[in-house]
Amino acid sequence: MKVVILCGGKGYRLQEETEFKPKPLVPVGGRPILWHIMKTYAYYGYNEFILCLGYRGDMIKDYFVNYDLQNGDVTVKLGEREIKYEDSHNENYSVTLAETGLNTMTGGRLKRIQKYINEDIFMVTYGDGVSDININDLLKYHNNHGKIATVSAFHPISRFGVLDLDRAGMVRRFDEKPIENDYINMGYFVFNKKIFSYLDGDNCVLEQEPLRQLAKNGELMAYKHEGVFQVMDTYRDYISLNEMWNKGEAKWVK
Repeated sequence: MKVVILCGGKGYRLQEETEFKPKPLVPVGGRPILWHIMKTYAYYGYNEFILCLGYRGDMIKDYFVNYDLQNGDVTVKLGEREIKYEDSHNENYSVTLAETGLNTMTGGRLKRIQKYINEDIFMVTYGDGVSDININDLLKYHNNHGKIATVSAFHPISRFGVLDLDRAGMVRRFDEKPIENDYINMGYFVFNKKIFSYLDGDNCVLEQEPLRQLAKNGELMAYKHEGVFQVMDTYRDYISLNEMWNKGEAKWVK
């Protein structure tokens, strides 16, 4: 089963890092956040990836083409023109690096990689969010309901304290960083390949008309995740994720 990762966005709100690199290569604990995402899927046995490239996609290509060189010790015998990779790793991945356009929207990127999807079911996620989601449970949920699409839903924690006031302005209750009532889209989708009939052109935004139409047609279900989900959207998120890693609190690590 293929795992499609959307890696083409420009990451405007994280310009401290993304001015020089694509967001999926921004490091958490010394490794690109993309590496962490792929590790989650690989833990459950899914190691065939399609990366939808856009902004600075050449850097992501270089990362994987030179993966062994960048992730271990190397002995170079200059006279013999021989390179020996001293360290081994267990990332036995198949990675298709697909150019999907600099300004293409999320739905358009998916449409462009349709030619690589041969199975009825495939998975999709964003290249900037880590989670301890159980991929096998997610797939089981999708297969049981039989609809075209599953989106993973998450209760975020508010970054602001919430005040419950009476009419006179007296504070009746104060909650520091409470869990918000509404669920949000955390990515980690599962799609039947029928999804491609809902996608149209490079300007198609997956999260707008396609998902709205699927919901209208009764073809969109939500898998509720109650564990860990953290997105790297801002520099504050970047600092938070690295602090979690350094403190041994990276619960998405399998």
